[in-house]
Amino acid sequence: MTVETSLLRWIILLPLVGVALCTIAAARGNRRLARAAAPGVVLLAFFVSVAAVAQLWGQAEGAALVDRVYTWIPAGPLRIDVSLRVDALTSVMILIVTGVGFLIHLYSLGYMHDDPDEARFFAYLNLFMASMLILVLGDSLPLLFVGWEGVGLCSYLLIGFWYTNPDYADAGRKAFVANRVGDAAFLVGMFLLFWTMADAGKPSLEFSEVNGMAAALGEKSPQIVTAVCLLLLIGATGKSAQIPLFVWLPDAMAGPTPVSALIHAATMVTAGVYMIARLSPLYVQAPEALEIVAWIGALTSFFAATIAVVQRDLKKILAYSTISQLGYMFLALGAGVFHAAIFHVMTHAFFKALLFLGAGSVMHAMGGELDVYKMGGLKKKLPVTRRTFLVGTMAIAGVPLLSGFFSKDMILEGAFASHLYVPWVLGLITAGLTAFYMFRAYFLVFEGKSRVDHEVEHHLHESPPVMTFPLVVLAVLSVIGGYVGLPHGILWGDAFGHYLAPSLGALPGAGHHLSTATIYTLMALATAAGLTGIWAAYVVYLRSPGTADAAVERAPGVFRVLWNKYYVDELYDAVVLTPFAVVANVCWKVIDNIFVEGLVNGTGAAVRGIGGALRMLQTGNVQNYALAMLVGAIGLLLFLARG
Repeated sequence: MTVETSLLRWIILLPLVGVALCTIAAARGNRRLARAAAPGVVLLAFFVSVAAVAQLWGQAEGAALVDRVYTWIPAGPLRIDVSLRVDALTSVMILIVTGVGFLIHLYSLGYMHDDPDEARFFAYLNLFMASMLILVLGDSLPLLFVGWEGVGLCSYLLIGFWYTNPDYADAGRKAFVANRVGDAAFLVGMFLLFWTMADAGKPSLEFSEVNGMAAALGEKSPQIVTAVCLLLLIGATGKSAQIPLFVWLPDAMAGPTPVSALIHAATMVTAGVYMIARLSPLYVQAPEALEIVAWIGALTSFFAATIAVVQRDLKKILAYSTISQLGYMFLALGAGVFHAAIFHVMTHAFFKALLFLGAGSVMHAMGGELDVYKMGGLKKKLPVTRRTFLVGTMAIAGVPLLSGFFSKDMILEGAFASHLYVPWVLGLITAGLTAFYMFRAYFLVFEGKSRVDHEVEHHLHESPPVMTFPLVVLAVLSVIGGYVGLPHGILWGDAFGHYLAPSLGALPGAGHHLSTATIYTLMALATAAGLTGIWAAYVVYLRSPGTADAAVERAPGVFRVLWNKYYVDELYDAVVLTPFAVVANVCWKVIDNIFVEGLVNGTGAAVRGIGGALRMLQTGNVQNYALAMLVGAIGLLLFLARG
């Protein structure tokens, strides 16, 4: 059942109005206009989103709101409309994007207050919001891809916002290139899907048509469906920073901290998760592809967590944490518990945005310092930041009754129920590692003795209310956000999963639940892993601070591998970048300089030579011209006479 409405377009148009106003403000140097317009339009978009979701809730289960704006591509059998759709899945995403997005915009008013390019920053941020909303509201793959490319562009602009610093500019370029690799595969997958749909008599790329035909396509062309799903998965690994295309996200911390919170925690990096969930009926028909999704997620989650254990940069710790948590989401998708992946998208948006903004508050107090070994004892100077950061740390560590506890347990339970035992073990170990490295960061920053430089210590102060208010709101959401998805048989159970069910695919036998004893056993194991990690961090970094150094001395090789991030960047340099540079050099010096430029320059030289010879005939002497005419006339007569 679909309900026609014209409300949905305003969710996108409002941030675009903000882009226009911030652009005008940047051109005129009117920062006040940008500071009012940017968060204001996002707040209005949030209110419109709430109104749309309220309208959806008034409909029958499984209904959707549709806003058909205009026909975009009428090309033979292919017809693509700019059509926006809100169903249960979309409703969750637009509330996350606009709600968390507004809090981050509000925080940015304090964080970017002294930046002379503040208006440009807000223009980019609003453009990102519009692109992300196109991505989640688009009713077809091509329209989703417009938003997909839009968030990639905005990520490049925002990561390299301080582009006068070459390292920051390089980080933006790295993100752009890594995403283009995935996007190329995404395009091929989309084309292959259209041809397959056309062969089946449904030449369409609308989600409702694709998902409606999924079972028929899986029965008729299972290999092609698997190929489509794998190609789209490559695109998802680029956007959502999974193996092998994860390398851009840690460097993306070069952008302003609100960018890290919005793009790399709450929205853009979850685009791949959303896309697979949106096409989950198609993925259900490709079990081999789903298993690969699960393994990629489990390996990425574990791999990134081990790197985070040794990082010193606070934002880098959170960056690898983001990669690891995205791995959990992919594990859920691969296990077929699609609602658990979206549940973790929501809880992760709360606690990871909180942690990034908390890191920004610490940076604000520390004059930009990010080395956790140059902090310590900040809890007295930054009481609000410390308390809210602790809540976020507890949530991501899976402390019972906080949001991350429920969503992470749901994922691990789903992996176990799907007989993905090795990925489940990797997820369980990662839970312990997550608790360890996050409490390591908390203890090194806020507890223990101060290691802050004396000059910096004199200026330590809590952030202004415009920055701490979003921290408090996100902390509350990090506590209560998980109660919509309780384990089966407890109170209202998994209300979140029941709400999303009409929008998602389901594996055969998905209605089967583990026994209560098994659920509690799995929950106890995950909780034990988390608590063990917390205890280990306490012992190593508070009770016996020398333990970490001793461990490094005993296993310097392991530390070196983790510190150098398994040398993945070096591997890319050796295998991809260096050969590419050599080939480019050859193409430049041989093909371009010798052949292409030689041909062009040779043609020019020939024209100049011929022109020079002909110029000798243009003497300006009338007698010479008369003689030439006489010779020509005689030659013509001789030719005619001969004929």
